[in-house]
Amino acid sequence: MKNRLKVLRAERDWSQAELAGRLDVSRQAVNAIETGKHDPSLPLAFRIARLFDMRIEEIFDNGDPA
Repeated sequence: MKNRLKVLRAERDWSQAELAGRLDVSRQAVNAIETGKHDPSLPLAFRIARLFDMRIEEIFDNGDPA
């Protein structure tokens, strides 16, 4: 699944570790999500969306046409 997490994090000048702390996950989890190696759970996707004040669909794209 493609996502904008790395871009959103960089816009705020946050390290992966800082974002991980804000989401209560490991830095490795953030890296895996950013690189597309792991999709976040639905509760984590909601936490990410709330943190960035965006809808989940604005951050994550599963490639399905709308």
